[in-house]
Amino acid sequence: MTERRNIYFYYPNDPEVKEKLEPLMKVARENDFHIVEDDKNANIIVSVGGDGTFLQAVRNTGFRQDCLYTGLTYSDEAGLYCDFNMDDFNDLLHIIEHAEKEVRRFPVIDVEINGERTFHCLNEVSIRSTIIKTIAIDVYIDDMHFETFRGDGLIVATPTGSTGYNKSTLGAVVDPKIPCFQVSELASLNNNRYRTLGSSFILNKDRKLTLDVIQDGNDYPVVGLDNEAYSIRNIKQIAVSLSNKEVKTVKLKHNSYWDRVKRTFL
Repeated sequence: MTERRNIYFYYPNDPEVKEKLEPLMKVARENDFHIVEDDKNANIIVSVGGDGTFLQAVRNTGFRQDCLYTGLTYSDEAGLYCDFNMDDFNDLLHIIEHAEKEVRRFPVIDVEINGERTFHCLNEVSIRSTIIKTIAIDVYIDDMHFETFRGDGLIVATPTGSTGYNKSTLGAVVDPKIPCFQVSELASLNNNRYRTLGSSFILNKDRKLTLDVIQDGNDYPVVGLDNEAYSIRNIKQIAVSLSNKEVKTVKLKHNSYWDRVKRTFL
């Protein structure tokens, strides 16, 4: 697998999508690429769909460090993770095959829940109340108690995840070349008893964020990992740090992250 020729297509189990992919797979084979059925045998993983499918592709193939990921959208879609669509599949093969590609590296965060199990996130982790009651969380930066939050929840976003849920809460859009992560509030309650910063804040790559859930009847919050909900009984603590993993993607040479942000939002 030294010559980046093994392609695995990740797509929804939909006969219509599979039918649309057949001509693309034929073109790939004609250009001496090999279509593999097992993602473990691939060194190029192509997600077919929007940004949500790309996130699922990365998660379900284990955040692999020895392959390139790329996103292929449908003809009428655009994405912040996806540089290509079905209409320019030939361009994708050409860029992979020749030296006209740049490899983009996206930061990933490690999320440890209750000190027992660690998950990786490319977009964000969120913790939210599941009942009609605010959730209270002690927020620690490294070993320092920073604030006690009470409100609907908190979001911890990667730089690429800063354009998603984080942006909807007026968090900053962060350049993915900056290794960091951002904490944003969901409807914080500020009064004489509870006081929070009231704005998003960004932590450097060597910081550790710890969120201790105060057990006051809101012991079963929903934890979102990218675009998946994780159900666990009695969540007590979430620890977040920047991972030593990165997601490597192939991109068009003159299509920067900020080009895509401009096309999406401006």
